[in-house]
Amino acid sequence: MRTAPSEIVDLGPLRLERRGEVLVVGLDRQAKRNAINDATIEALDEVFSEIPDDVRAVVIHGVGANFSAGLDLSEISERDVTEGVFHSRNWHRCFEKIEFGRVPVVAVLKGAVIGGGLELACAAHVRVAEENAFYALPEGQRGIFVGGGGSVRLPKLIGVARMADMMLTGRTYSAAEGVPLGFSQYLVGDGEGFGRGLELATAMCRNAPLTNFAVIQALPRIADSDPRVGYLMESLVSAVAQGDKEAKGRVRAFLDKRAAKVTRPDRGSED
Repeated sequence: MRTAPSEIVDLGPLRLERRGEVLVVGLDRQAKRNAINDATIEALDEVFSEIPDDVRAVVIHGVGANFSAGLDLSEISERDVTEGVFHSRNWHRCFEKIEFGRVPVVAVLKGAVIGGGLELACAAHVRVAEENAFYALPEGQRGIFVGGGGSVRLPKLIGVARMADMMLTGRTYSAAEGVPLGFSQYLVGDGEGFGRGLELATAMCRNAPLTNFAVIQALPRIADSDPRVGYLMESLVSAVAQGDKEAKGRVRAFLDKRAAKVTRPDRGSED
């Protein structure tokens, strides 16, 4: 999906915008608190299947007051079991393109981050939450079950017992509670999420593309693998990354004192 700098593209349920090397994807169904319907999944699938070559990171956010209130239940009331299986698999294929795509993805969370909206957020690599964000899985109260990969991704972030509690009791978590539990990595004030998410995505753009790709593709697979397999995979990916032409240039710049050192957060950067 081609987008020119500063151009805003309306895809119906999505709003696309370019900010330099960052593609901004906005969920835009504000009348339904950005609930995700079939058209939203189709549009997301299209976008993440055709990331332009000059895009190096993506920010997903919700247009308006909410990230996403989850699955649009009006579309599933008449589905039979077979249709339900294929519907869930469509979500899986779409979200896998986000999680295992070419570029890192930052999700900016505010307001409702519920059900399928939380599942979408879990497919991103970094999550920034505004203080007004809250998390819920009301599937138990609706008589349904997660279908967008939540039972695979979310327990890795918050644990099986905590996810089960949310689904069985309807428990919700605030954004402040969510950071130490693993729902997000960052917490910012209301209205500050998009700016922080764009800042993080822009920083990711400055990394070597092959390193970003390795973090997205290899790191989760190594973490899920048998340690003996993981160590071997780590060695192979490490060798490939450090053998890349850009990596060699970056290492040489550091050795020649042309690259900034890593310093403590309260000291800033120094040459």
